[in-house]
This record gives sequence, C-alpha cells and structure tokens, in this order.
Amino acid sequence: MRKYVCAGMIALGMSLVGGDVVAAQASESANLPVVYNALAAAPGIVAPDSPPPGANDWNCTPSAAHPYPVVLVHGTGANMRLNWNALSPLLKNNGYCVYALNFGANVITNLSGGVVHALGPVAQSAGELSAFVDQVLAATHAPKVDIVGHSQGGMMPNYYIKFLGGAPKVHHMVGLAPDNHGTDVDGLLRLANALTQAFPGLGAFVYDIVGAFAPGAVDQKFDSPFIKKLNSVPDTVSGVRYTVIASRYDQVVTPVASQFLAGENVTNVYVQDKCSLDLAEHIALAFDHIALREVLNALDPDHASTTECTPVAPYLGG
Repeated sequence: MRKYVCAGMIALGMSLVGGDVVAAQASESANLPVVYNALAAAPGIVAPDSPPPGANDWNCTPSAAHPYPVVLVHGTGANMRLNWNALSPLLKNNGYCVYALNFGANVITNLSGGVVHALGPVAQSAGELSAFVDQVLAATHAPKVDIVGHSQGGMMPNYYIKFLGGAPKVHHMVGLAPDNHGTDVDGLLRLANALTQAFPGLGAFVYDIVGAFAPGAVDQKFDSPFIKKLNSVPDTVSGVRYTVIASRYDQVVTPVASQFLAGENVTNVYVQDKCSLDLAEHIALAFDHIALREVLNALDPDHASTTECTPVAPYLGG
C-alpha cells in the first residue's frame, strides 16, 4: 500500500507538470486540445448540458475509414461534459463523428442544477439511450454505432443490446471500468448485507431512502434484481464486438475481474498490462492516455498503435 501511495504521488506530480505534453502527443491532428486531466473537465459543473468538445455535430458525415458514429455514455453521478472532456475531442481529432448524451435525470439532478445524472433506474436509462442511438442513426445514415461507456455507462448499454433490441444497431461496445456484473464497492455492500440481516428494520430504511433518491445506484448492487436480470442471459450477443478496459486499482467496481465479459468477440484489457506506471483507478480511467489509446485501438484495430508508457495519476489521469 505504501508503495502504491508513493508511486501515486510521483505520478501525480508528473501528471500536473507534463499532462499537456502527453495530450499534445496523443492528439494526432491537434484540431481540438486533448488534456488528460480530470480537473480540466471542471467546466462540466457549470455547463452540464453543453456537449464535450467535438461532440454532437449533427451535420457530421461518417467517413469510409470510420463509418460508425461513436456514442459516449457517462457514468453514475456524472454528465457528458464531465466524463468525456478528454475522449470526445480525441475521437473527433481522429476522424470520428462523436455524440454524447445526458441520461437518468431525477430529483437530485434537478437539485444539482443538472450536474448529476445517471441516478434513475438503469433500465429506464437504457430506454433513453435507445432513443438517442436512433436519433444518431437517422442523422448520420450510418448502419450502426459504436458505443463507449464509463462505469454505469459501460454496463447500461448491454441492457439495451440484450433486452431493448439494440444488438442490430451496435457494432462495437467498449466499456471503461464497467460494472457488468454489478459491484460490491470494495466489499462495503457485502458488509451492508450483513448489517441488514442483523438490523433488518434499519437496513430496509436505508435502502428505501437510497432507492428513492438514486434507484440507478441501487440497481448496480451485485445482487440487485436488475443485475440478476442483466446476467440471466450470456454476457455477449452474436454480431456485436466487445472490449472492456479495466484498472487493477479500481476501488468502485469490485471485484475488478467482474468487469470483464466472457463470450465471442471479446477483448478484456488491464491498463497495467500495457504500462506498469499507470495508477489510474475508477475515476481517472476516463482521463488516462493509455486507456483512451486502447479505446482508439478497439475502434480501429487495423491501425492500432502502442501508447507511450508514462505515469498516470490516480483520480486525475494523465
């Protein structure tokens, strides 16, 4: 643990000093700045309904090289601007038509001024994604989309694919730290189960409160009815390609290996297997130049390239 903390401090310092340099190297055409730093996403707090840089150009025409528009799906408690401040311009600079949405609004979303999303029931959010994909396909005249999602956003589209008729419309599903089989949040939810058994009245009260304000969070519990339904059928659907990109240091979606999928046309990747200096955890994975290079490689495997192995800091990225 001490080794991890020390390495994290070193990586943090290098990320703050050199983050813009790494970003410039990774942005091939440099039309839009790509900054691998979660702090750079702060404008999303005051402009949650503003698309991330490069996204939602409804006049974009997919090229022959990249025929599938990319739909970006954010995680729980985030919004499109916060989550995709790095990946959206990176994809745009690499020639993709990019689209992003906010989903899962509820009372907390309203109280937060639209900053906090993805708290509504996950099945309902999957319906919102379905409508958005149809909008993208109608605008671009593309046969299918590629989807890239983070956390809940990497899992929820699988419900759309499996149960809402999404399979014929999705070419590739890429998940960054997706809770495909739910999560126990580093064992805390298993402890909560034990406490609920010991104090059933209190446990029921707590779950009722959380469920009332954030049903989407409750849905992601490893033993929730939603997760049981999601995994009542095989992980994958024939005809769709899948990539899961995970960090061994993820502290939110655990056990970490539960993020991975089993089935045909699946690639599972630990970023630490690409670079031992990568200390990204759950949040930083969306701002991690190594993870996002793997996204590009997944979407265009014929032109895959190896990323430079340089430090990535926990919580910030780099």
